Amino acid sequence: MSSGMNLRIILGSASRTRQAILKEMGYAFEVETADIDEKAIRKSNAQELVMALAHAKADALLARLKVPPPSDDEQVLLITADQVVVHEGQIREKPESAEEARLFIEGYGRSPASTVGSVLVTNLRTQKRYGGFDSTEIYFHKIPQEVVESLIKEGSVYYAAGGLMIENPLVSPLVESVVGTIDSVMGLPKALTRRLIEEALEGS
Repeated sequence: MSSGMNLRIILGSASRTRQAILKEMGYAFEVETADIDEKAIRKSNAQELVMALAHAKADALLARLKVPPPSDDEQVLLITADQVVVHEGQIREKPESAEEARLFIEGYGRSPASTVGSVLVTNLRTQKRYGGFDSTEIYFHKIPQEVVESLIKEGSVYYAAGGLMIENPLVSPLVESVVGTIDSVMGLPKALTRRLIEEALEGS
């Protein structure tokens, strides 16, 4: 992108965590939400699933936003992302009940959990899409039952893939180690996102 080119970024995510990470990276952006039926998209492979969801979010936003074509001195990028947790070979999305949340959280004290996330950057000038994956592995100490019940009562676990929230004050002391980056666990890996933004701009 030339030095005189303006960059407009649209983040297609309601996640406050993703918004905070993108802000930390130094980007100014607008926020839009796709509101797709994620359960209507099914894949048995975690990478295929999160990328299919990122594409579906981009499709929905592009159909709805009515963004004017970028001018000669402007680039417009749309960023969409998705994440699942994989535990003991099973793909886990946001828990839909207290029973499911309890099953998920209790299991993390038994064996490590992995996050698998996608990032998709769409250049609205060229209509080209640039996507990639990032993953982490998280090891926990035994998770006490009172912590599990407190998390369920608090309710925020219902908004996190796999009910996994290592940033929660109740959970963070129970994290033994993380193989990967915290920003990836939180849903928007910085290095991957920056690389895809650069690729989208270079390809314009």
